[in-house]
Amino acid sequence: MRRTTAAVLALTLLTTCTCVINCGSPPQTLERKVVVNGHTFKYRVWLPAHYTRLRRWPVILFLHGSGERGDDNLRQLSLGLGPALEQHGDRYKAVVVFPQCRDGEEWYGEEEQQALAALEQSIREFRGDRRRVYLTGVSMGGAGVWYMARHRKLFAAIVPIAGEVVRQPDDPFPSDPPPDIARIVGAKDPYATLAQAIGREPVWVWHGSADDVISVTQSRRMVAALEHAGDLVHYTEVRGAGHDVWDIAYGSADLARWMLAQRLR
Repeated sequence: MRRTTAAVLALTLLTTCTCVINCGSPPQTLERKVVVNGHTFKYRVWLPAHYTRLRRWPVILFLHGSGERGDDNLRQLSLGLGPALEQHGDRYKAVVVFPQCRDGEEWYGEEEQQALAALEQSIREFRGDRRRVYLTGVSMGGAGVWYMARHRKLFAAIVPIAGEVVRQPDDPFPSDPPPDIARIVGAKDPYATLAQAIGREPVWVWHGSADDVISVTQSRRMVAALEHAGDLVHYTEVRGAGHDVWDIAYGSADLARWMLAQRLR
């Protein structure tokens, strides 16, 4: 009788733990929050199938685009890596962190801080492998990837998709960027300056040749600067693809395989 009771109790605890990890709406995501400078930011975490705390996991930080900003803690899942995980989740055997940028803001300053805080909190909570942390994002998030990559020895690889490096004169920053970013964007050659800041970090850049939102020349020039600096860079320009080239990128088994194979040294 005692053995039966113990078995039932163990099964109940296992079911409860599984629900804590996998239950909720939308499926396979957990709601979390982090406090930065006295402000509370909500984010979500996606866990791979058969997640267990008995091992260390790769961790991916995803930065969404401008259309997914807000505070509903849902919209950031609707485009880019979120839908790809629904279709190809078996390829991404990693913990994926989805912060959400506030309306009217972009991925720098406090928004960068909250994304990195959510990443750090997720690494600790879900037994992340610090040698296998990856950064990717689309459109506004792609720009965020470029500038967040200046934090050397944090990411094992970065994947900016349709990201802007140099802003157009009629599209100023919504607020003053911090000094280290201002130094890059204000440089005589921002691409070369950013390439030097990134260093020898594995990069895979994606852009559509027919992108009418962010010109493909942004990625071309950034890739050229990285190559000139001797950095490790892959570049995929999808002929005829528009701004939403991220559907092709995240649907690529090669990209998922390459990214998760990278490790900090």
